[in-house]
Amino acid sequence: MLHEGGYPIQPIATTFKSRAARSRVQGAIDPVSGWAYHVAMNNVQQSESAARIDNLASQVEELIQVCERLKAENESLRAQQQVLTTERAKLIEKNELARTRVEAMITRLKAMELG
Repeated sequence: MLHEGGYPIQPIATTFKSRAARSRVQGAIDPVSGWAYHVAMNNVQQSESAARIDNLASQVEELIQVCERLKAENESLRAQQQVLTTERAKLIEKNELARTRVEAMITRLKAMELG
């Protein structure tokens, strides 16, 4: 674990060999909890948290862009589907009209054969 300056940070409990030396230094820093160590650890944790938040923010931004692209594509496909549906309905109508005309011609031809 490194401090912002690049030098290693070790917990006070592991830095000193004897309990007395640890106690004297710890008491000089903070008689209760070793303040300098906790401040350094808090800074490291905050920078790691900030990096995670930045990473998540960029992932969310990518997802927003994907959603926007998919929404635009979906709208385009719906418009295309509407055009094709309208075109299909017109072709069915033309087909029915042609079928009616052909049936009328067949009926007239049969009538001419019989008549």
